[in-house]
Amino acid sequence: MSNENSSIHEFDVNLICEYFSHLERQGPGSLEITIKALSFIEGLDEQSKIADIGCGTGGQTMILAQHTPGQIKGLDLFPTFIDLFNKNAQKHNLQERVKGIVGSMMELPFQAEELDLIWSEGAIYNIGFERGLREWKAFLKPGGYVAVSEASWFTEERPQEIHDFWMDAYPGIDTIPNKVAQMQQAGYVPVASFILPDNCWLEHFYALHARVQETYLKEHAGNKAAERFVANQRHEEKLYNKYKDFYGYVFYIGKKI
Repeated sequence: MSNENSSIHEFDVNLICEYFSHLERQGPGSLEITIKALSFIEGLDEQSKIADIGCGTGGQTMILAQHTPGQIKGLDLFPTFIDLFNKNAQKHNLQERVKGIVGSMMELPFQAEELDLIWSEGAIYNIGFERGLREWKAFLKPGGYVAVSEASWFTEERPQEIHDFWMDAYPGIDTIPNKVAQMQQAGYVPVASFILPDNCWLEHFYALHARVQETYLKEHAGNKAAERFVANQRHEEKLYNKYKDFYGYVFYIGKKI
């Protein structure tokens, strides 16, 4: 297998974490898309409790906090991300309402029916879309919402190259109707689903990688693993540009029954 075709699962987690810590967002998205998804959520007030699961450094969390009241906790497995998250909260003067904590989405540190909203941009794949929706539901109040962005197929058929890539990277990828059905089967009323536009990938994600990659390779000069990882990221970008008509991220918003 060539360097560029290596699965991301083959790389050292510390190298991955260091690389993505230099990005405002750890996955495709934008201010406008976060606000659009939030527009489907009703009933939030100053007493509301919100959790951003797999929050990374909190790029989207700060947008949430600026556009909705309530207390927000961001949870991520990596302490480096949470340190940056809490610094971002202070920078935006949100530290009284927004706090990052280290933890696993496999074992959420919340009470049963404690939360009004669970948010997760580009991260639920770590536990799996269906499993995440089913397990996280227990922490939502009746009438609470879940809002997640998830890699999805736009067509029933797709070229073999991109099919094979995603079967290795995330076998849980599926079509939009199937994802909506999975949400409904997990006990939610599907409220909305919409495709993230190209600029969430090209302008707000991949365009920022070039600068990060240059610095990253200088800091890890001679490190073959770091070089392979950058090659892997560049390959992913090429695949997206080539096959973006067949897949992308979709926001799914559901309401607990």
